[in-house]
Amino acid sequence: MTWAIKYLPEAQDDLESFNKSTQITIKKAIKKVQQNPLPQSENGYGKPLGRKHGKNLTNFLKIKLLREGIRIVYKLVRTESQMLIVVIGIREDDEVYDIAEKRKKQNFNLYELSLLKK
Repeated sequence: MTWAIKYLPEAQDDLESFNKSTQITIKKAIKKVQQNPLPQSENGYGKPLGRKHGKNLTNFLKIKLLREGIRIVYKLVRTESQMLIVVIGIREDDEVYDIAEKRKKQNFNLYELSLLKK
């Protein structure tokens, strides 16, 4: 089953901040994971984040593009079969996780936000 991909507006801006070649690579990675974005514990591609260095990112997952040095953080909206992209950023320390936590707080209910973007 293929899951729908939705982006937070800020995540769309993140994507557009990369050069075209890198954008294509990011989109390919997301498209691959879109086929099975479930956590690895459910035989999917996503790596659960949980609590990371004092940040509560429980129910968020990540994709790493090692060669490009990029992390993608997303949240599954299972009732809508959606993969909500929260942040796309360079793998520098925990910056991506800091941004993900901030966006989580700003977008109080990611589920409702994802439904609005249909």
